[in-house]
Amino acid sequence: MDFVKEIVGFVNTILWDYILIFGLIGIGVYMTIKLRFPQFTRVFPALKKMILDVVKKEPVEEGKMTPFQALSTAVAAQVGTGNIVGVATAIAAGGPGAAFWMLVSAFFGMTTIFSESVLAQKYRELKNGELVGGPAYYIRNGIKSKKLAMFFAITCILALGIVGIMVQSNSIAVSVSNAFGVPNFLISIGLAIIVALILVGGMGRIAAFAEKIVPFMAGFYIVGSLLVVLINIGNFLPAIKSIFLGAFKPSAIGGGVLGITIQQTIRFGLARGLFTNEAGMGSTPHSHAVADVGHPAEQGFTAMIGVFISTFLICLSTVMVNLTSGAYNPNISAAEMSQSATIMTQSGFVIGFGTFGGIFLSICLTFFSLTTIVGWYFFAESNVKYVFNSHPITIAGFKALVVVALILGTMIDAGFAWELADMFMGIMALPNIIALFLLSKEVVAMLNDYDTCVKKGRIYWDYQYQNIASETANRGRKLGRELGTTTIK
Repeated sequence: MDFVKEIVGFVNTILWDYILIFGLIGIGVYMTIKLRFPQFTRVFPALKKMILDVVKKEPVEEGKMTPFQALSTAVAAQVGTGNIVGVATAIAAGGPGAAFWMLVSAFFGMTTIFSESVLAQKYRELKNGELVGGPAYYIRNGIKSKKLAMFFAITCILALGIVGIMVQSNSIAVSVSNAFGVPNFLISIGLAIIVALILVGGMGRIAAFAEKIVPFMAGFYIVGSLLVVLINIGNFLPAIKSIFLGAFKPSAIGGGVLGITIQQTIRFGLARGLFTNEAGMGSTPHSHAVADVGHPAEQGFTAMIGVFISTFLICLSTVMVNLTSGAYNPNISAAEMSQSATIMTQSGFVIGFGTFGGIFLSICLTFFSLTTIVGWYFFAESNVKYVFNSHPITIAGFKALVVVALILGTMIDAGFAWELADMFMGIMALPNIIALFLLSKEVVAMLNDYDTCVKKGRIYWDYQYQNIASETANRGRKLGRELGTTTIK
């Protein structure tokens, strides 16, 4: 087992410290330039439109989600324990400046997730009356690689549907047990019942759950964080200063006692930012694919809001709690601080709210982990349908497997399980990054098409026509190759 752990640790080091940082940030910068910096012009108009649609309660066909439900399901998966524990770990190991680079990764991640969502919308399919889509579909139909698509789908099922759900249920068990003294077996039973009831309802119940819980969950945590910052308002400006100073000169923080370099600060900030908002990972496109919108670009704009919420609001709230409360101590080394990083945010809330602070954070962690379980299940189910089929027996069997994994997760040591989840999620991201790069022209073309529609005063995209046209072209190419003639373009 020790040998296996060493291999997994080595793979994760290569993936997250080198390959994925360059790959994910690189595709983000590349798409930002190609799409002409949509972060500045598209996000807030999309947010306004989405709020109006929620107020109007726009109806949606069965087997689809509203844009807000799709966003809520995506945010449910994006916002998890990584936004609390993971962020604290990043600033403990990389200093306050890691927060700056976390925001940089989110800025470029917005265009990455826009691209994922647009492609997921374009290449989605209808199976048994329900829409399905995601990277496996645009890898297979976009870059015409069935093997790479299958590789992505299998790693996604393992990373999110099995191992990922185990570590999330473990987080709930540990948090609730420590805060309220509830035995693990009772937590297992209660959690299994809650999740099973949600999953049995299918897409409709998952969407309804995410739509109701996610806004409350995010708002509850942000308000609590703001209160801690207000209680320690005298430390607000020094905290902001430490973020910018530490981003470019970490040796100046704490008189150099941190013992970290700017390379480490950038690495920890970028890696944690990419992990928490999941831009480029290939997870969130599964929910954005099934949104009922007039044009793929519209859901792309909505997807960008998810990154804004996950990193600029939730992660930054965690950073400010730790820096203003004094839970983060710049007068001790990063190596020493990292040893207590997992409880750093909890300490910040205890400093702010007393004993209630620990209970408050436990409630937040429970909600974050529960919504992540539901979101990750939905993403994994999309790939089960891709790898196997959409038959009710197949889906019911997978749901049962998920509940078993959830129960087992409350009984294991989460450390190695997290390592496995990190590895599979990192591997899963690789084919997605390749597809985003190869299909970048299509993303730009669809954004240009949307702008043309706006100028004409009619936002419209004929999904059925596009799918038929694509299928016709594919058949024409195949026939042309068989006959040795010019193929359809």
